[in-house]
Amino acid sequence: MAKEGPNWEGLLKWSLAHSDGTGSSRKLSEDDRKWFMEAMQSQTVDVVKRMKEITLVMQTPEQVLESHGVTPQDIGDMLDELQEHVESIDMANDLHSIGGLVPLLGYLKNSHANIRQKAAEVLTTIVQNNPRGQQLVMEANGLEQLLSNFTLDPDVVVRTKALGAISSLIRHNKPGISAFRLANGYAALKDALSSEDVRFQRKALNLIPYLLNENRSDCGIVTELGFPHILMHLASSEDADVREAALRGLLELAQDSPGKPDGIPNEEDDKLKQILQKRIKEIGKMSAEDLGAVKEERLLVDSLWYACYNEPSSLRENGLLVLPGEDSSPPDVASKHFEPPLRAWAANWNPNTKPSSEKKESPLLIGPGALSDNAS
Repeated sequence: MAKEGPNWEGLLKWSLAHSDGTGSSRKLSEDDRKWFMEAMQSQTVDVVKRMKEITLVMQTPEQVLESHGVTPQDIGDMLDELQEHVESIDMANDLHSIGGLVPLLGYLKNSHANIRQKAAEVLTTIVQNNPRGQQLVMEANGLEQLLSNFTLDPDVVVRTKALGAISSLIRHNKPGISAFRLANGYAALKDALSSEDVRFQRKALNLIPYLLNENRSDCGIVTELGFPHILMHLASSEDADVREAALRGLLELAQDSPGKPDGIPNEEDDKLKQILQKRIKEIGKMSAEDLGAVKEERLLVDSLWYACYNEPSSLRENGLLVLPGEDSSPPDVASKHFEPPLRAWAANWNPNTKPSSEKKESPLLIGPGALSDNAS
């Protein structure tokens, strides 16, 4: 089991005993110096050594671990510790050099959902804002297994964690984005939006605007897949984060083509207008405190209204777009003219088609090695 924390009381007594309050330095005896260094070193951990020990455990067959009394909970705690170590980019990249990345990816196929979930969390930490880590995971076919968990895993938490890892893996990673698109990733995102799990919906919604902004041509793909209809539905969600993310996705689609559409607004266009009008009405009834909490949503509603109907929303007229004391100005949409593909999509839409903090102790590991809650 892990050792207890540092003997702060003993260190404090030692420090006070060797201080006279004048600020002047005193020469320490060799015994005092030795005691202090041993006290401090006993609370430190060789991170690379610990990662090698964890790698050894990950490489050990599951049945062997079970025969030694290692439980899935122990493995989960071990992955929690590994995640702390790989928060350092250097340590994250070193995991591959010591042979730990491949067995970590193997844990994505573990029979226990908790282990699959935690393995995805560790991978998210490894690749987040880390181009080298992204490259290593891509070369080890990590995206393929993450996509499998995202689309096929029976546990929705595992699917959510896999999507989170995918999102971090492909951001600012053009090969990753291309691989995601070729793997029919948009269809998988569509299924995620249709889920009843709010956290799963949020993950998918937050990735869509980024992908559309990276590849404007993908707007046509998501329109054909029926995303606008789903996004309009989610724009009325009771969850504030889901509403905001859905509005952001609709705005990305609305900004796809310049120009003003001609023709009479169709049924779907009217539906979108009704959704926005209802939200504007609800915003108008909010208290000052609640209005501050939906600042981003107010800006999105106004921007989407202008993009679709070429006029400011009533939020501006009623002074609800930018409140007194808010330092950000409303977006400059008056100088832009968009032709929202929402209307073009709605004209061809077939109504009969439905879119489908407390730290844990480190676990008991096989082999030697001092464990510490203060490993860094």
